[in-house]
Order: sequence, then C-alpha cells, then structure tokens
Amino acid sequence: MPYVSRDASGKVVGLSEAPVEEATESLPASHPDVLDFLFRDTAGDRASTRFLASDLGFIRVVEDLVAVLIEKRIIAFTDLPAAAQDKLLDRRSLRSYLSDVSGVFESGEGKII
Repeated sequence: MPYVSRDASGKVVGLSEAPVEEATESLPASHPDVLDFLFRDTAGDRASTRFLASDLGFIRVVEDLVAVLIEKRIIAFTDLPAAAQDKLLDRRSLRSYLSDVSGVFESGEGKII
C-alpha cells in the first residue's frame, strides 16, 4: 500500500513506497484519493476527463470515416456486425434530429441550443 502526503486542504500531493516524514498515512492503491492523484494531470484536472472528451471527439471521426467508406463502396453497411449497424443508425438518427431542432431556438445573439 502506498504512503500518501497531503497538502493543507487534505488533497494527496505525493505517494511513496515507504513511510517518510511527510508521508506516514498508508492507503490502499484503489482508494479514491490515491486514484485522484494518479489520474490528475499537471494542471490539476483529472486526466480521465480529458480522455473522455477526446474519446467523444474521436467517436465522431470514426463515425464519419465509416460513412465515407460506405459512401465510396469500400465496405457495405451490411458487412458490419448487427450491433455496429444498430449503433450507427441510432447515431445517424440522433444527429439528424439534433440538426433539425438546433435552428429552432435562435435569438438575436445566436443559437440558444
């Protein structure tokens, strides 16, 4: 179990394998405070949040890539597994719906949605 050192607010700011003067508290590696420290980036934000945002953006790239491959007849939609077909159809339907309603709510300063 790692030993943690904390700042004045109680936030974990360091880990060590053995107890040292500033790190005498031992916590399991799966403890939320340890995980928060391990997945925090240098700006203090959780790296997992940045990965999630990146994943969401990348999903759109993959979705567009599949659409281009189908459009150019490099692959057939039916070549994809049924689960993938369902997900692509759901996403296409959702994107179509959102593009239809996004222009509905506009004000003088721009779109509200």
